[in-house]
Amino acid sequence: MASSRGLAKLKSMQNAFGLLQARFASTAAATQAAPQNKKFAIYRWDPEKPGDKPKLQNYEVDLNECGPMVLDALIKIKNEDDPTLTFRRSCREGICGSCAMNIGGINTLACTCKIDENLGKTTPIYPLPHMYVVKDLVPDMNNFYAQYTSIEPYLKKKSGSEADIGKESYLQSIEDRAKLDGLYECILCACCSTSCPSYWWNSDKYLGPAVLMQVYRWMIDSRDDYTAERMAFMEDSFSVYRCHTIMNCTKTCPKGLNPGLAIGEIKKMMAKYNAKESLAAISH
Repeated sequence: MASSRGLAKLKSMQNAFGLLQARFASTAAATQAAPQNKKFAIYRWDPEKPGDKPKLQNYEVDLNECGPMVLDALIKIKNEDDPTLTFRRSCREGICGSCAMNIGGINTLACTCKIDENLGKTTPIYPLPHMYVVKDLVPDMNNFYAQYTSIEPYLKKKSGSEADIGKESYLQSIEDRAKLDGLYECILCACCSTSCPSYWWNSDKYLGPAVLMQVYRWMIDSRDDYTAERMAFMEDSFSVYRCHTIMNCTKTCPKGLNPGLAIGEIKKMMAKYNAKESLAAISH
């Protein structure tokens, strides 16, 4: 009696397991039968190919087999479809700024930009606009980095000597430290600068939103002794005053920062600096 009950129970469990297997199999089959193919139109240009001209090349990616971000799609395309596709990437966490590009008409980071799941819409991907292109989605960042280097983006002290550096900490109040919030988080991806029309036309002279925000970061640092010199460095009609407050920079920043506000604050400081210099000249 007990053995027959045990056999019946075992048979019932086997039937339930069989039903589960059939359900999982049907779900898997349904998934396989309905691929979610997403189209990407990617900018391609190889300067090492004689006669090669810039073009858009179309690719399809099954979203069922791809991660959720645009960078996942690019890596999948490169690994499985076209190893010649060239782009920069590193951290995949929105920290390094390497994968900055123009996706769907917006400058952003490929690693934090979600794929548009509208399968009927092709997503265009270009390198950052108005920069020289090295290859495919790789822009030439040399001018951008040279501008950043020119502002001397580090703490400068007038007291002490080179030998004193590192011997003691330069302390700062909580209030002064709070002033740097929203500035130091910049990852220098250049999304903001390359969205700015003033930077498009005057990138040889105008420092651009990203670099100017870092200028402001050091200008208001209570530990820095070179605020006046930093303002004197920008005493021309291009370095800062090419900004016309279009605010594309703030709108596109993938870190949610506000370069436009920082530039406005620089202009106010420059106005006070110029007035002070004018008064000093008159008094002499």
